[in-house]
Amino acid sequence: MIEVRLRTSEDPLAFDVTVRAGKGETCHRVTLSQEDYRRLTAGRCTPEACVEAAFRFLLDREPKELILPRFDLLVIARYFPEFERALPRYLDEPLP
Repeated sequence: MIEVRLRTSEDPLAFDVTVRAGKGETCHRVTLSQEDYRRLTAGRCTPEACVEAAFRFLLDREPKELILPRFDLLVIARYFPEFERALPRYLDEPLP
């Protein structure tokens, strides 16, 4: 389960994300600029849904324990160059 809470609506947006799976949970602080949010989603979902989709993308590639505790959402593309190309598919997927 991925829980995303908006921490601050200033720019950049800041989120607290908790991932619960298997044994235990991990907590993460994620930022996302308003500009990047609009570019990545064209406004078709909430910022929280965008962050949740990004975490589903990450969890398909690595265990929750390897996800950085603090990062900007666009950092994902440094580790996984296909991130921005793949994100729309995760935005369109129904939540588990």
